[in-house]
Amino acid sequence: MEAIYIRPLEEQDAYVSVKWRNNPEIWKFTGAKPDNLVTIEMELSWIKKVFERTNEKRFAICLSDSNQYIGNVQLTDIEGSEAQFHIFIGEAAFWNKGIGTTATKLILEYGFDVLKLSLIYLYVKEVHKAAVKAYQNSGFKQLQLEDGFIKMEIQGDLFS
Repeated sequence: MEAIYIRPLEEQDAYVSVKWRNNPEIWKFTGAKPDNLVTIEMELSWIKKVFERTNEKRFAICLSDSNQYIGNVQLTDIEGSEAQFHIFIGEAAFWNKGIGTTATKLILEYGFDVLKLSLIYLYVKEVHKAAVKAYQNSGFKQLQLEDGFIKMEIQGDLFS
């Protein structure tokens, strides 16, 4: 398995992430997708707005050996001691290689140890069985199913 690290998003990441935003394969398992072609100007504008948000912590997933930026992992909707988790691997060559599991562990450690959150939750499409299994293996528990999405959560005192 590839060794990875996470780092805060940077403005120049938009030049890589714009191609992911226009890849329909990435959006098959997510909750929302762009309605139109995303331009580099749109992506740069979006990433600049992200930096202004105080209730989000967004990170790039990078390969340790080459520093290649391959995906995003983030905590959003941070309110009190809770946050919502999101992840995607944008570079298809790195799908199904365990990178998401490692990135999940890193962001959970950040959320619980640095931000002192007590609960992190997520929504995943029911049809994305591999992701559901990966989240369960990371300690997330399934709560409910609604409109084709499963809500899962993990509590900080249960994370190890």
